[in-house]
Amino acid sequence: MILPLVPPFVPVLLVAILSPLFSRRISHALGLVATAVVVPYVWLLPEGALISGSLFGFSTIFLYVDSFTRLMGGIFAFIGSIGIIYSYASDADTVQTAFALSYVGTSIGAVFAGDWLTLIFFVELMSVGSTLLVWHYGGRAVRAGFRYALWHGIGGSLLLAAIAWQYATVNSFLFTAADGIVGTVPQVLAVVGVGTMVGFIGLHTWLPDTYPKPHIAASVFLCVYTTKTGVYVMYRIFPDGQFAVAYMGGGMAVFGAFMALMQSDMRRLLSYHIQSQVGYMIAGVGIGTTLATAGAFGHVFNHILYKSLLFMTVGVVIYRTGEESLKRVGGLARKLPVTTVAFSIAALSIAGFPGFNGFVSKGMVLSAAEYEEMETLWWLLILGGVGTFLSFIKLGYYVFFHGDYEGEIYDATRGQKVAMAIVAGLCVIFGVYPSGLFSIIPFGSEIHYETFTLGHIGEGLELAIAGILGFAILRRPLKRIGRIPDFDDIYNPTVFFGTKAIVHGVTNSFARIDQFVVHLTTGTRWLLNNPELGVRRFTAIVKQSKVAEPQDKDITPGTFRAGIGQSIAIILLVLAVMLFVLLFS
Repeated sequence: MILPLVPPFVPVLLVAILSPLFSRRISHALGLVATAVVVPYVWLLPEGALISGSLFGFSTIFLYVDSFTRLMGGIFAFIGSIGIIYSYASDADTVQTAFALSYVGTSIGAVFAGDWLTLIFFVELMSVGSTLLVWHYGGRAVRAGFRYALWHGIGGSLLLAAIAWQYATVNSFLFTAADGIVGTVPQVLAVVGVGTMVGFIGLHTWLPDTYPKPHIAASVFLCVYTTKTGVYVMYRIFPDGQFAVAYMGGGMAVFGAFMALMQSDMRRLLSYHIQSQVGYMIAGVGIGTTLATAGAFGHVFNHILYKSLLFMTVGVVIYRTGEESLKRVGGLARKLPVTTVAFSIAALSIAGFPGFNGFVSKGMVLSAAEYEEMETLWWLLILGGVGTFLSFIKLGYYVFFHGDYEGEIYDATRGQKVAMAIVAGLCVIFGVYPSGLFSIIPFGSEIHYETFTLGHIGEGLELAIAGILGFAILRRPLKRIGRIPDFDDIYNPTVFFGTKAIVHGVTNSFARIDQFVVHLTTGTRWLLNNPELGVRRFTAIVKQSKVAEPQDKDITPGTFRAGIGQSIAIILLVLAVMLFVLLFS
């Protein structure tokens, strides 16, 4: 079967542009069709297929098909269709869904790019679409959206600088022109720029700041695309790995998990866990072996499933109760049975419990670290796993099992149940049938990895036991913990007051310069119009300065007194300024 080569982002972006013209029902239906058809389309495209063209006068490739782009494009389109179903069922309006579709389409465009210029072009458009998706909700999401835009503007600029340097070095934007980004400086620029996208420690604060703020359906989209696109770009930068990046991934796994453990805002907790789980992916990319890379992209695939499911289940709780904090709900398992089951599947998946999809891919990354004898990294990833179990035991316990929420509420809507059921089913299928995952991830057919060995199962069970015991010990102390400060408690006031000081300094400086120029110009003009009077005043000033007693302190207000040397210097300065104006005006 020969398919016409059309970039898969085209139908999604086309519907994003047109959907505000239709009713809510029709626009969501069009969005569902546009994203759903992309899923089989990308898997039917032949390996190596490409569409070349020109962008800003440079040779580019708008479509490049390999195992990485297939996986990323396919799962992006699939979860986009799930997000559309959930959006419609959660009362999202047409404009919000249009912004969401633009975010999906540009993300697909980024991962199918065959060159750095096309990639950065779509990455920047992703930032625009996702910012609009946040802003559209209004309220507290607006200020968070500004900070989100600022962070991604900085990250995108650094990545663009690295790409420009790459072009100057290899004289091409194409991926095939070099093995990743070459040169130390451009690599550092690219890593920091992409580090902002994926949530490196210290560059992550936009994540928990932004994702809890917008509409619940918007969070389902936001939790998927930016960070995972960043993982893909990191692979393109270092296709053979980079150990420093791997250890940063290990640090992210620990930091994100334990920051999540301290949160009471449900979506903020989930947002920190994005950073933690992306840490496993970054660690796999950084290790760089075949098994590690396969594990990293297997975890990308699995994470998109269970993390979107987690945001959908928590979204149902917020949708039905109106509460964001887990301290204000409780005992919802009896009132939201379907949502509780879906949450449990997602929680066991993200924690890496045997029989669920996270167990498969997380185990691959852990094994890759062990095979490369990176013991410190292995322990970091294990510690992150314990923190993950602790966090989701805490979240599930307080939301669904502990306490008794007052008030009559209903379970998820029909559309929400459909969306959650599809994704929950896939979390189980890929957990009990890992061969299905291996058949679609890069290098899946080349690796020799046994998922259900006694060692791997024992490791998963040990993490679960450590999490349960840890929560039993820490439950009371955790309940008393208030807000835990993060790096943004330093960044935000520093940027605010620093910017304010700069603005005041620049404004005051310009005001003084302006005042000086005005007085100088006025005085010069008066002198040119009244030369005789000016000479008489100058003579009077000189005479007065000669007869004045050194002890005389009685200076008339408003009278200018100066010595002859100062007076001559002032006249020369005025003449020099006048000469400058005449010569260069």
